[in-house]
Amino acid sequence: MWRDHDFRRLWVGQAASQLGEQASLVVLPLFAVLTLHADAGQLGALRAVGQAPILLLSLFVGAWVDGWRTRTVMVLTDAGRALALGAAAVAGLLGWLRLPTLLAVAFAVGALSVFFDLAYQASLVRLVKRDQLVRGNSALEGSRSAAQIGGPALGGALVSVLSAPIAVASSAVFFTLSFLSIRRIRRIESVPELSEDPPRVWQRIREGVRFVAGDTSLRTVCLASAAFQFFFAAVMTVYLLFLPRDLHLSGSAVGLALAATGPGALLGSLLAARLPGRFGYGVVLVCAAALGDGVFLAVPALHGSSVVTVPALVAVNFVFGTFSQLVNVTVMAVRQTVTPDGMQGRAAATINFVGMGLTPLGSLLGGLLAQASGTRNCLLLTAAGMLLSPVLMALSPIARLGRTLPAQQALPR
Repeated sequence: MWRDHDFRRLWVGQAASQLGEQASLVVLPLFAVLTLHADAGQLGALRAVGQAPILLLSLFVGAWVDGWRTRTVMVLTDAGRALALGAAAVAGLLGWLRLPTLLAVAFAVGALSVFFDLAYQASLVRLVKRDQLVRGNSALEGSRSAAQIGGPALGGALVSVLSAPIAVASSAVFFTLSFLSIRRIRRIESVPELSEDPPRVWQRIREGVRFVAGDTSLRTVCLASAAFQFFFAAVMTVYLLFLPRDLHLSGSAVGLALAATGPGALLGSLLAARLPGRFGYGVVLVCAAALGDGVFLAVPALHGSSVVTVPALVAVNFVFGTFSQLVNVTVMAVRQTVTPDGMQGRAAATINFVGMGLTPLGSLLGGLLAQASGTRNCLLLTAAGMLLSPVLMALSPIARLGRTLPAQQALPR
Protein backbone atom coordinates (compact mmCIF):
# COMPACT_ATOMS: atom_id res chain seq x y z
CA MET A 1 0.00 0.00 0.00
CA TRP A 2 2.85 2.40 0.81
CA ARG A 3 4.15 1.95 -2.75
CA ASP A 4 1.03 3.77 -3.92
CA HIS A 5 2.16 7.36 -4.51
CA ASP A 6 -1.38 8.73 -4.32
CA PHE A 7 -2.01 7.10 -0.95
CA ARG A 8 1.22 8.61 0.36
CA ARG A 9 0.15 12.04 -0.88
CA LEU A 10 -3.19 11.65 0.87
CA TRP A 11 -1.41 10.48 4.02
CA VAL A 12 1.03 13.43 4.03
CA GLY A 13 -1.74 15.93 3.29
CA GLN A 14 -4.01 14.53 5.96
CA ALA A 15 -1.15 14.59 8.51
CA ALA A 16 -0.37 18.24 7.76
CA SER A 17 -4.05 19.14 7.88
CA GLN A 18 -4.49 17.42 11.24
CA LEU A 19 -1.39 19.15 12.62
CA GLY A 20 -2.83 22.52 11.64
CA GLU A 21 -6.21 21.63 13.10
CA GLN A 22 -4.77 20.32 16.38
CA ALA A 23 -2.66 23.44 16.79
CA SER A 24 -5.62 25.75 16.14
CA LEU A 25 -7.81 23.87 18.65
CA VAL A 26 -5.33 24.90 21.37
CA VAL A 27 -4.23 28.28 20.01
CA LEU A 28 -7.65 29.90 19.62
CA PRO A 29 -8.95 29.01 23.12
CA LEU A 30 -5.62 29.93 24.76
CA PHE A 31 -5.64 33.26 22.94
CA ALA A 32 -9.15 33.88 24.27
CA VAL A 33 -8.25 32.88 27.85
CA LEU A 34 -4.75 34.35 28.21
CA THR A 35 -4.95 37.46 25.99
CA LEU A 36 -8.63 38.40 25.84
CA HIS A 37 -9.27 37.16 29.41
CA ALA A 38 -12.37 35.24 28.34
CA ASP A 39 -14.49 33.75 31.11
CA ALA A 40 -15.97 30.25 31.16
CA GLY A 41 -19.12 31.27 29.30
CA GLN A 42 -17.18 33.07 26.55
CA LEU A 43 -14.80 30.14 26.10
CA GLY A 44 -17.77 27.78 25.89
CA ALA A 45 -19.31 30.04 23.25
CA LEU A 46 -16.06 30.11 21.23
CA ARG A 47 -15.80 26.33 21.20
CA ALA A 48 -19.51 25.97 20.42
CA VAL A 49 -19.25 28.31 17.41
CA GLY A 50 -16.33 26.29 16.05
CA GLN A 51 -18.29 23.05 16.45
CA ALA A 52 -21.66 24.36 15.21
CA PRO A 53 -20.92 23.60 11.51
CA ILE A 54 -20.93 19.89 12.35
CA LEU A 55 -24.57 20.21 13.35
CA LEU A 56 -25.54 22.67 10.62
CA LEU A 57 -23.70 21.26 7.60
CA SER A 58 -22.80 17.58 7.98
CA LEU A 59 -25.86 16.07 6.32
CA PHE A 60 -25.79 18.46 3.37
CA VAL A 61 -22.05 18.08 2.88
CA GLY A 62 -22.30 14.29 3.01
CA ALA A 63 -24.96 14.25 0.28
CA TRP A 64 -22.87 16.63 -1.79
CA VAL A 65 -19.49 14.88 -1.34
CA ASP A 66 -20.79 11.56 -2.70
CA GLY A 67 -21.14 13.15 -6.15
CA TRP A 68 -17.81 15.04 -6.23
CA ARG A 69 -14.15 14.16 -6.51
CA THR A 70 -12.81 14.11 -2.97
CA ARG A 71 -9.43 15.48 -4.08
CA THR A 72 -11.11 18.68 -5.30
CA VAL A 73 -13.03 19.10 -2.05
CA MET A 74 -9.94 18.60 0.13
CA VAL A 75 -7.78 20.98 -1.91
CA LEU A 76 -10.36 23.78 -1.80
CA THR A 77 -11.00 23.41 1.92
CA ASP A 78 -7.29 23.39 2.74
CA ALA A 79 -6.89 26.64 0.81
CA GLY A 80 -9.88 28.17 2.60
CA ARG A 81 -8.62 27.28 6.08
CA ALA A 82 -5.16 28.61 5.29
CA LEU A 83 -6.65 31.92 4.13
CA ALA A 84 -8.94 32.25 7.17
CA LEU A 85 -6.19 31.62 9.69
CA GLY A 86 -3.72 33.73 7.73
CA ALA A 87 -6.15 36.65 7.87
CA ALA A 88 -6.59 36.09 11.62
CA ALA A 89 -2.81 36.13 12.10
CA VAL A 90 -2.52 39.43 10.26
CA ALA A 91 -5.39 40.90 12.32
CA GLY A 92 -3.63 39.75 15.50
CA LEU A 93 -0.33 41.34 14.49
CA LEU A 94 -2.15 44.60 13.82
CA GLY A 95 -3.96 44.44 17.15
CA TRP A 96 -7.40 43.93 15.59
CA LEU A 97 -8.04 40.37 16.75
CA ARG A 98 -10.89 40.46 19.25
CA LEU A 99 -13.46 37.94 20.41
CA PRO A 100 -15.97 38.60 17.56
CA THR A 101 -13.19 38.11 15.00
CA LEU A 102 -12.08 34.97 16.79
CA LEU A 103 -15.66 33.64 16.67
CA ALA A 104 -15.87 34.27 12.91
CA VAL A 105 -12.54 32.52 12.28
CA ALA A 106 -13.54 29.55 14.46
CA PHE A 107 -16.80 29.14 12.54
CA ALA A 108 -15.13 29.39 9.13
CA VAL A 109 -12.41 26.87 10.00
CA GLY A 110 -15.00 24.55 11.55
CA ALA A 111 -17.22 24.70 8.45
CA LEU A 112 -14.36 23.95 6.06
CA SER A 113 -13.17 21.12 8.33
CA VAL A 114 -16.56 19.42 7.93
CA PHE A 115 -15.99 19.33 4.15
CA PHE A 116 -12.41 18.08 4.50
CA ASP A 117 -13.13 15.37 7.08
CA LEU A 118 -16.02 13.84 5.16
CA ALA A 119 -14.09 14.00 1.88
CA TYR A 120 -10.96 12.31 3.21
CA GLN A 121 -12.99 9.50 4.81
CA ALA A 122 -14.69 8.85 1.47
CA SER A 123 -11.42 9.21 -0.45
CA LEU A 124 -9.75 6.22 1.25
CA VAL A 125 -12.46 3.88 -0.03
CA ARG A 126 -11.80 5.16 -3.57
CA LEU A 127 -8.00 4.81 -3.27
CA VAL A 128 -7.48 1.38 -1.66
CA LYS A 129 -9.03 -2.07 -1.88
CA ARG A 130 -11.66 -3.03 0.69
CA ASP A 131 -9.40 -5.60 2.37
CA GLN A 132 -6.84 -2.82 2.96
CA LEU A 133 -9.23 -0.47 4.77
CA VAL A 134 -8.11 -1.39 8.29
CA ARG A 135 -4.45 -0.87 7.37
CA GLY A 136 -5.27 2.33 5.51
CA ASN A 137 -7.29 3.69 8.41
CA SER A 138 -4.56 2.67 10.82
CA ALA A 139 -2.00 4.61 8.74
CA LEU A 140 -4.20 7.71 8.47
CA GLU A 141 -5.11 7.63 12.14
CA GLY A 142 -1.43 7.13 12.94
CA SER A 143 -0.68 10.38 11.12
CA ARG A 144 -3.40 12.04 13.13
CA SER A 145 -1.68 10.70 16.24
CA ALA A 146 1.58 12.29 15.17
CA ALA A 147 -0.30 15.55 14.66
CA GLN A 148 -1.71 15.26 18.16
CA ILE A 149 1.85 15.02 19.46
CA GLY A 150 3.13 18.10 17.66
CA GLY A 151 0.01 20.26 17.29
CA PRO A 152 -0.91 21.05 20.91
CA ALA A 153 2.73 21.32 22.00
CA LEU A 154 3.56 23.64 19.11
CA GLY A 155 0.46 25.77 19.62
CA GLY A 156 0.89 26.07 23.38
CA ALA A 157 4.60 26.84 23.11
CA LEU A 158 4.12 29.52 20.45
CA VAL A 159 1.37 31.24 22.43
CA SER A 160 3.53 31.15 25.56
CA VAL A 161 6.93 32.04 24.08
CA LEU A 162 6.11 34.20 21.06
CA SER A 163 2.58 35.45 20.40
CA ALA A 164 -0.91 34.28 19.54
CA PRO A 165 -0.79 35.68 15.97
CA ILE A 166 2.35 33.66 15.19
CA ALA A 167 0.72 30.59 16.69
CA VAL A 168 -2.33 31.14 14.48
CA ALA A 169 -0.06 31.58 11.46
CA SER A 170 1.56 28.19 12.13
CA SER A 171 -1.80 26.48 11.56
CA ALA A 172 -2.21 28.33 8.27
CA VAL A 173 1.20 27.05 7.14
CA PHE A 174 0.23 23.43 7.80
CA PHE A 175 -3.01 23.76 5.85
CA THR A 176 -0.96 25.15 2.98
CA LEU A 177 1.34 22.11 3.10
CA SER A 178 -1.71 19.83 3.03
CA PHE A 179 -3.02 21.72 -0.01
CA LEU A 180 0.28 21.24 -1.85
CA SER A 181 0.41 17.50 -1.11
CA ILE A 182 -3.19 16.53 -1.88
CA ARG A 183 -3.32 18.50 -5.11
CA ARG A 184 -0.59 16.16 -6.44
CA ILE A 185 -2.88 13.10 -6.27
CA ARG A 186 -3.15 11.86 -9.85
CA ARG A 187 -5.54 8.91 -9.66
CA ILE A 188 -8.87 9.57 -11.36
CA GLU A 189 -11.57 8.72 -8.85
CA SER A 190 -14.52 6.56 -9.79
CA VAL A 191 -17.28 8.90 -8.63
CA PRO A 192 -20.61 7.04 -8.37
CA GLU A 193 -22.71 7.97 -11.39
CA LEU A 194 -25.96 9.82 -10.86
CA SER A 195 -29.07 8.95 -12.80
CA GLU A 196 -30.40 11.25 -15.50
CA ASP A 197 -32.90 12.53 -12.97
CA PRO A 198 -30.78 12.58 -9.79
CA PRO A 199 -32.59 12.72 -6.44
CA ARG A 200 -32.79 16.05 -4.70
CA VAL A 201 -30.49 16.78 -1.80
CA TRP A 202 -33.18 16.17 0.83
CA GLN A 203 -33.94 12.78 -0.69
CA ARG A 204 -30.25 11.87 -0.66
CA ILE A 205 -30.02 12.96 2.98
CA ARG A 206 -33.04 10.84 3.89
CA GLU A 207 -31.48 7.84 2.13
CA GLY A 208 -28.33 8.23 4.21
CA VAL A 209 -30.26 8.60 7.47
CA ARG A 210 -32.45 5.58 6.69
CA PHE A 211 -29.42 3.47 5.82
CA VAL A 212 -27.61 4.26 9.08
CA ALA A 213 -30.77 3.92 11.18
CA GLY A 214 -31.52 0.56 9.57
CA ASP A 215 -28.14 -0.98 10.37
CA THR A 216 -27.71 -2.12 13.99
CA SER A 217 -23.96 -1.50 14.12
CA LEU A 218 -24.15 1.99 12.61
CA ARG A 219 -27.14 2.96 14.75
CA THR A 220 -25.23 2.00 17.90
CA VAL A 221 -22.16 3.89 16.74
CA CYS A 222 -24.33 7.00 16.33
CA LEU A 223 -25.81 6.84 19.82
CA ALA A 224 -22.54 5.98 21.58
CA SER A 225 -20.68 8.67 19.65
CA ALA A 226 -23.33 11.26 20.53
CA ALA A 227 -23.02 10.49 24.24
CA PHE A 228 -19.23 10.59 24.13
CA GLN A 229 -18.91 13.76 22.03
CA PHE A 230 -21.48 15.70 24.08
CA PHE A 231 -19.75 15.07 27.41
CA PHE A 232 -16.24 15.24 25.94
CA ALA A 233 -16.98 18.72 24.56
CA ALA A 234 -18.09 19.77 28.04
CA VAL A 235 -14.98 18.21 29.59
CA MET A 236 -12.58 19.96 27.20
CA THR A 237 -14.18 23.38 27.73
CA VAL A 238 -13.64 23.09 31.49
CA TYR A 239 -10.27 21.36 31.02
CA LEU A 240 -8.85 24.34 29.11
CA LEU A 241 -9.85 26.58 32.03
CA PHE A 242 -8.83 24.15 34.77
CA LEU A 243 -5.23 23.71 33.63
CA PRO A 244 -4.12 27.38 33.42
CA ARG A 245 -6.32 28.82 36.19
CA ASP A 246 -6.77 26.12 38.85
CA LEU A 247 -3.48 24.28 38.32
CA HIS A 248 -1.62 27.46 37.24
CA LEU A 249 0.07 25.83 34.24
CA SER A 250 1.75 27.88 31.52
CA GLY A 251 0.74 27.71 27.87
CA SER A 252 3.68 25.44 27.07
CA ALA A 253 2.81 23.11 29.99
CA VAL A 254 -0.80 22.92 28.77
CA GLY A 255 0.46 22.10 25.29
CA LEU A 256 2.78 19.40 26.66
CA ALA A 257 -0.04 17.79 28.65
CA LEU A 258 -2.41 17.78 25.68
CA ALA A 259 0.32 16.56 23.33
CA ALA A 260 0.60 13.34 25.34
CA THR A 261 -2.60 12.25 23.61
CA GLY A 262 -0.56 11.93 20.42
CA PRO A 263 1.86 9.13 21.38
CA GLY A 264 -1.04 7.32 23.01
CA ALA A 265 -3.08 7.64 19.82
CA LEU A 266 -0.14 6.34 17.80
CA LEU A 267 -0.05 3.26 20.03
CA GLY A 268 -3.81 2.94 19.69
CA SER A 269 -3.54 2.97 15.90
CA LEU A 270 -1.00 0.16 16.00
CA LEU A 271 -3.14 -1.87 18.40
CA ALA A 272 -6.18 -1.39 16.14
CA ALA A 273 -4.45 -3.39 13.41
CA ARG A 274 -4.07 -6.40 15.73
CA LEU A 275 -6.45 -6.52 18.71
CA PRO A 276 -9.87 -6.73 16.94
CA GLY A 277 -8.75 -9.73 14.91
CA ARG A 278 -7.53 -11.46 18.06
CA PHE A 279 -10.18 -10.63 20.66
CA GLY A 280 -13.15 -9.56 18.55
CA TYR A 281 -14.35 -6.15 17.40
CA GLY A 282 -17.12 -5.93 20.01
CA VAL A 283 -14.92 -6.72 23.01
CA VAL A 284 -12.26 -4.26 21.86
CA LEU A 285 -14.79 -1.46 21.32
CA VAL A 286 -16.45 -1.78 24.72
CA CYS A 287 -13.28 -2.28 26.79
CA ALA A 288 -11.27 0.42 25.02
CA ALA A 289 -14.11 2.97 25.38
CA ALA A 290 -14.49 2.22 29.10
CA LEU A 291 -10.77 2.57 29.81
CA GLY A 292 -10.23 5.64 27.64
CA ASP A 293 -13.23 7.55 28.93
CA GLY A 294 -12.89 6.50 32.56
CA VAL A 295 -9.34 7.81 32.96
CA PHE A 296 -10.60 11.42 32.93
CA LEU A 297 -12.17 10.82 36.36
CA ALA A 298 -8.64 11.18 37.77
CA VAL A 299 -8.22 14.79 36.58
CA PRO A 300 -10.42 16.55 39.21
CA ALA A 301 -8.33 14.92 41.97
CA LEU A 302 -5.15 16.70 40.87
CA HIS A 303 -3.66 19.42 43.10
CA GLY A 304 -0.23 20.76 43.84
CA SER A 305 2.73 21.96 41.82
CA SER A 306 3.39 21.39 38.14
CA VAL A 307 6.15 18.93 39.11
CA VAL A 308 3.38 16.56 40.20
CA THR A 309 0.45 17.57 38.04
CA VAL A 310 2.12 17.70 34.61
CA PRO A 311 3.38 14.06 34.69
CA ALA A 312 -0.05 12.97 35.96
CA LEU A 313 -1.80 14.86 33.15
CA VAL A 314 0.62 13.38 30.61
CA ALA A 315 -0.29 9.89 31.87
CA VAL A 316 -4.03 10.61 31.74
CA ASN A 317 -3.84 11.98 28.20
CA PHE A 318 -1.64 9.10 27.04
CA VAL A 319 -4.14 6.51 28.27
CA PHE A 320 -7.04 8.46 26.81
CA GLY A 321 -5.23 8.81 23.47
CA THR A 322 -4.43 5.10 23.28
CA PHE A 323 -7.89 3.74 23.90
CA SER A 324 -9.92 6.47 22.20
CA GLN A 325 -7.85 5.99 19.06
CA LEU A 326 -8.34 2.24 19.25
CA VAL A 327 -12.10 2.91 19.30
CA ASN A 328 -11.89 5.44 16.44
CA VAL A 329 -10.00 3.16 14.04
CA THR A 330 -12.13 0.12 14.86
CA VAL A 331 -15.40 2.03 14.45
CA MET A 332 -14.27 3.53 11.14
CA ALA A 333 -13.34 0.10 9.78
CA VAL A 334 -16.77 -1.27 10.74
CA ARG A 335 -18.56 1.68 9.14
CA GLN A 336 -16.59 1.60 5.90
CA THR A 337 -16.96 -2.16 5.56
CA VAL A 338 -20.74 -2.33 5.94
CA THR A 339 -21.38 0.79 3.81
CA PRO A 340 -21.55 0.56 -0.02
CA ASP A 341 -19.38 2.96 -2.02
CA GLY A 342 -22.24 5.16 -3.17
CA MET A 343 -23.31 5.75 0.43
CA GLN A 344 -19.92 6.43 2.09
CA GLY A 345 -20.19 10.23 2.26
CA ARG A 346 -23.79 10.22 3.45
CA ALA A 347 -23.18 7.49 6.05
CA ALA A 348 -20.18 9.36 7.45
CA ALA A 349 -22.16 12.61 7.44
CA THR A 350 -25.11 11.06 9.27
CA ILE A 351 -22.83 9.60 11.94
CA ASN A 352 -20.99 12.93 12.24
CA PHE A 353 -24.29 14.78 12.50
CA VAL A 354 -25.69 12.54 15.23
CA GLY A 355 -22.37 11.80 16.92
CA MET A 356 -20.87 15.28 16.93
CA GLY A 357 -23.89 17.50 16.37
CA LEU A 358 -24.36 17.88 20.11
CA THR A 359 -20.81 19.12 20.73
CA PRO A 360 -21.78 22.84 20.62
CA LEU A 361 -24.37 22.19 23.34
CA GLY A 362 -21.79 20.20 25.30
CA SER A 363 -19.31 23.09 25.13
CA LEU A 364 -21.98 25.54 26.29
CA LEU A 365 -22.99 23.19 29.09
CA GLY A 366 -19.38 22.89 30.25
CA GLY A 367 -19.00 26.66 30.43
CA LEU A 368 -22.29 27.17 32.28
CA LEU A 369 -21.67 24.33 34.75
CA ALA A 370 -18.17 25.62 35.46
CA GLN A 371 -19.59 29.04 36.30
CA ALA A 372 -22.31 27.56 38.49
CA SER A 373 -20.46 24.80 40.36
CA GLY A 374 -16.76 25.44 39.83
CA THR A 375 -14.34 23.81 37.41
CA ARG A 376 -13.36 20.88 39.64
CA ASN A 377 -16.93 19.73 40.32
CA CYS A 378 -17.87 20.29 36.69
CA LEU A 379 -14.95 18.14 35.51
CA LEU A 380 -16.07 15.29 37.76
CA LEU A 381 -19.68 15.40 36.54
CA THR A 382 -18.88 15.66 32.83
CA ALA A 383 -16.12 13.02 32.97
CA ALA A 384 -18.59 10.61 34.59
CA GLY A 385 -21.04 11.37 31.78
CA MET A 386 -18.52 10.14 29.18
CA LEU A 387 -18.96 6.60 30.53
CA LEU A 388 -22.45 6.51 29.04
CA SER A 389 -20.83 5.72 25.67
CA PRO A 390 -19.28 2.33 26.58
CA VAL A 391 -22.46 1.45 28.50
CA LEU A 392 -24.55 1.96 25.35
CA MET A 393 -22.18 -0.20 23.32
CA ALA A 394 -22.11 -2.93 25.96
CA LEU A 395 -25.92 -3.15 25.94
CA SER A 396 -26.14 -3.37 22.13
CA PRO A 397 -25.46 -6.10 19.54
CA ILE A 398 -22.23 -4.33 18.57
CA ALA A 399 -20.66 -5.80 21.71
CA ARG A 400 -21.10 -9.25 20.15
CA LEU A 401 -19.17 -8.52 16.93
CA GLY A 402 -16.59 -11.24 16.38
CA ARG A 403 -13.11 -11.37 14.94
CA THR A 404 -14.21 -10.64 11.37
CA LEU A 405 -15.86 -7.52 10.01
CA PRO A 406 -19.58 -7.70 9.15
CA ALA A 407 -20.67 -8.02 5.52
CA GLN A 408 -21.33 -5.01 3.32
CA GLN A 409 -24.96 -3.94 3.10
CA ALA A 410 -26.69 -3.48 -0.24
CA LEU A 411 -27.12 0.02 -1.64
CA PRO A 412 -30.75 1.10 -1.03
CA ARG A 413 -32.89 1.52 -4.12
